[in-house]
Amino acid sequence: MKKTYVLDTNVLIHDPKSIFKFEDNDILIPISVIEELDELKKGHGEIPYSARQALKFLGSLCKNGSGRQGDLSKGVMIPNGKGGTLRIETDERSRLPMKDSPDNRIISVAAKVAEKSKSGSVAVVSKDTAVRIKAESFGISSQDYKHDKTSIYKEHGRVLEGKGPLKKIASVRYLQSASGIVRLQGKEKESKIKGGRSLDNIYPKNTEQECAIDALTRPEIEIVALTGTAGTGKTLLALSAALHQTTKKSPLYEQVLVARPTVPLGGIDIGFLPGDIKEKLHPWMQPIFDNLEIIVGTPKGLIKDNLSVKYKSYQYLIDSGVIQIEPLTYIRGRSLPRRYFIVDEAQQLRPIDIKTIITRCGEGTKIVFTGDLEQVDHPFLDSHSNGLAYLIDRFINEENFCYLNLSKTARSSVAEQASRLL
Repeated sequence: MKKTYVLDTNVLIHDPKSIFKFEDNDILIPISVIEELDELKKGHGEIPYSARQALKFLGSLCKNGSGRQGDLSKGVMIPNGKGGTLRIETDERSRLPMKDSPDNRIISVAAKVAEKSKSGSVAVVSKDTAVRIKAESFGISSQDYKHDKTSIYKEHGRVLEGKGPLKKIASVRYLQSASGIVRLQGKEKESKIKGGRSLDNIYPKNTEQECAIDALTRPEIEIVALTGTAGTGKTLLALSAALHQTTKKSPLYEQVLVARPTVPLGGIDIGFLPGDIKEKLHPWMQPIFDNLEIIVGTPKGLIKDNLSVKYKSYQYLIDSGVIQIEPLTYIRGRSLPRRYFIVDEAQQLRPIDIKTIITRCGEGTKIVFTGDLEQVDHPFLDSHSNGLAYLIDRFINEENFCYLNLSKTARSSVAEQASRLL
């Protein structure tokens, strides 16, 4: 049965092309959504960019195939070949007992359409849980945006054991056998890896970390996804592998590039925070600096302006250009060849953000995404719809990709105890 979906603004921000992904169903967009997109389109960063893209796609529907203007108030055909239509609703008058707000107007529009249709085929689509709860409270069907949801990460990422049946995927995975650890790649490639390998002064504490070190140091594995709870060593190992391959005599990479999402829950971009770019980034990058202190000792005997200088290790690495800290907000448009690129806390990114990041990679660049898929703080994402889960879903059959889920805490016995008991 054909349905009518009333879209919330956050759906179009999450995926500007979402209007083309509802098959043969009809889409209704309240005028409040257009107004919100108009406000959000101003400025730099991924959210303004997504707002502009969404408006661009909506604007493209104003013209039909013959070049004549379409009437969005009456409904226009969506050019996806499925027969669905899109309409803008300008009448947002409400009879529901709610205060006036953009979210409540969206619910009111859905209630009015549902009352007229009397078929139960109207649903609010929103990434906002509160909107969905309010809609359901008034008897209006609601749902999350489902197009990019995935749970395939639950099926993979473990170190395989024994000689049981293997999942038929082409990406790199690891098998623990009686003779050691074997790397499996593609449909037929098998290679035994060297056990106990260290990265300078960082040594693996379990089999999972041995496999991670192999994946992080193989140039042909161009994209790596490391997931796991706090203390499993994913960020520490990624940084160690990056420095190891960038500072040796014949480096594989010119520079280590490290980035983390920098937009907190309130949505305030770093541009609104006081201080220069270094001061703005410091609160988000402190976990990176903590790991660098473990990996690299503070250098001694440094002289600056004829005076002895004591650097913190991470500051020395940044000042010397070995490591660059990059806000993801400004990465669009860049080209990054021969970098070892680490994106930490990648579960806080949208699928569209992941695409933007990877398409910046130039020739000879390796990119590593780390994150905890069960620790998503973004208000409009969850473990099934975030960018890291989406990446795993799309790349699981690519031979230059490896996904590992680290399950064993290596930080300390206390951290492991807390992870188990709390």
